[in-house]
Amino acid sequence: MWPYEVPENWVWANVASVCEFERGITFPASAKNDEAAPNPIPCLRTANVQELLDLSDLIYIDKSYMKNNANKYVRHGDIIMSSANSRELVGKVSFVDTLNEEITFGGFVLAIRAKKTFDKYLFYYLRLEFLSGRFMGESTQTTNIANINATKLGGYAIPLPPLPEQHRIVTRIESLFTKLDRAKELAQSALDRFETRKAAILHQAFTGALTAQWRAAHGVGLDSWESQTIETICKNIVDCPHSTPQWTSEGKICLRTTNFRKGYLDLGEVRYVSEETYQARNKRLTPMPGDVLYSREGAILGLAVIYPEGLIACLGQRMMLMRANDFIKPLYLMHFLNSPAITETVKEKTGGSASPHINIRDIRKFVVPTPTFPEQEEIVRILDSLLEKEQRARALCEGVIGQVDLMKKAILARAFQGELGTNDASEVGMMGDVE
Repeated sequence: MWPYEVPENWVWANVASVCEFERGITFPASAKNDEAAPNPIPCLRTANVQELLDLSDLIYIDKSYMKNNANKYVRHGDIIMSSANSRELVGKVSFVDTLNEEITFGGFVLAIRAKKTFDKYLFYYLRLEFLSGRFMGESTQTTNIANINATKLGGYAIPLPPLPEQHRIVTRIESLFTKLDRAKELAQSALDRFETRKAAILHQAFTGALTAQWRAAHGVGLDSWESQTIETICKNIVDCPHSTPQWTSEGKICLRTTNFRKGYLDLGEVRYVSEETYQARNKRLTPMPGDVLYSREGAILGLAVIYPEGLIACLGQRMMLMRANDFIKPLYLMHFLNSPAITETVKEKTGGSASPHINIRDIRKFVVPTPTFPEQEEIVRILDSLLEKEQRARALCEGVIGQVDLMKKAILARAFQGELGTNDASEVGMMGDVE
């Protein structure tokens, strides 16, 4: 019984009947990158097996490890499979389209060489199997490595149309993939510009450019802005406790810097502490809605968030709390702390290599350009509107990128069921000699 029905002029065959498998060479770790060897040759490894074969980071070994076996040279049209890798990457394949030099391949990759079928047709079939998760599900697992067995791979069933149809299918697949890749490139390009646009908006906000028209309409000049320090505009500045709390399975939420995002707290994954620990950690100052929390240490350094309404929590490590005076809008302070103007200052003041940090005494001296309270409100209103639009655009781009692989998988599934509209039923299958 074959997996599904295909057009009448197609046949089913086992993969082993339409290709040959060639395992890579083995060599000691000490032999890697030996370009000074008498006969060095670049060697493919699993890291080179990407959506397109990546030849930018090759290792070198001595040709003696090939043992004069000509089959250990990579050939044009080879399908290179990552046959031993993590479960998520085992079975990933690349196609060898061009070769500019002699290359061999290591023991964790497999060269698959088509016979009696179009090499790219076989490549796209194997790519569908990878995207469908079949290799991950059927690989054997050792300590940290999953392996795909060539014998099992050879027993996979592949649908085979007449050879001209194989070529038409590949042409159609690549035409559709080119359009998808272009859409992905455009979406990624827009994403790459997101932070630049956001930085430009924030720069305009804190130099007065964003509200120039507002000031003109209200008869206010830029000379109404003052330069004030954090310690001047805040009535409370509190460093967090430096000890690691005792975590519990339930209780009160204890915020960590891993909950920080630019402008908001992500409470999707939280940790809990006991009531006693909660009280002890909030002894100096209990967070209130509108407080600005700032990450001042660790991997997530220099992010500011607003403590929201309805949250009952204490502060974890590596953060501080700022409570603004009445003449400062908390959201204005938060946006400023996330702006390029202050992030550059943070870089200059950051110390420590193992755990980067900025001292609270330096933060107290940060200079904040301070307009009147009504202009602060206008700046926050404009920023919230612009940044919300940017975030929606960003989510749309991320959605496009996330859908590309799913769409490619769907195209491949249709291709191997004869549903791309390219089949010519009058063509007679030419694979009768395939068993």
